[in-house]
Amino acid sequence: MSRVLGIDFGEKRLGLALSDESRTLASPLAVYERKDLQSDLRFLRDLILRYQITEIVLGLPLNMDGSLGPKAQQVLEFKRALEESLKLPVHTFDERFTTAEAERALLEANMSRRQRKAKRDALAAVLILQGYLQQST
Repeated sequence: MSRVLGIDFGEKRLGLALSDESRTLASPLAVYERKDLQSDLRFLRDLILRYQITEIVLGLPLNMDGSLGPKAQQVLEFKRALEESLKLPVHTFDERFTTAEAERALLEANMSRRQRKAKRDALAAVLILQGYLQQST
C-alpha cells in the first residue's frame, strides 16, 4: 500500500499530515520549521522514504473568487520544486477555508494561543489531505 503526504505550505512552517495505507484517513504528522529550499526538500525526501509516500497533496490558497494570488503563486513554485526534486506526483487542493477551520476547531477545544499556534499548521494539513482523499475516492 501507499501513503499520501498532505502539506499546508507556509513561508516559515510546513504543516504535515499523513494518510493511512488505505488512503481513507488523514492524521497529523508534524510541523516542520523551514530553513531553505534544499534543506526542506531533503527533510521531505527522508519522510517519503520513511513512510513509503507515493504522492503529495499541497494546499493551494486561492482567492475567494477562485483566482491565484501571490501566496498561491508561491505554492505553485514550491510544487514545481517538489516534483523536480522528489519525482512524485504533487496535487493541489483548494485550501481556502482550512486554516480558519483549523483555528475554529482548536478554539472549541479550549486551547491556549500558544497551543493553537503549535497545532494549527498540522491540523490544516490534515484538513487538506482529508478533503483530497474524500474527493479522490
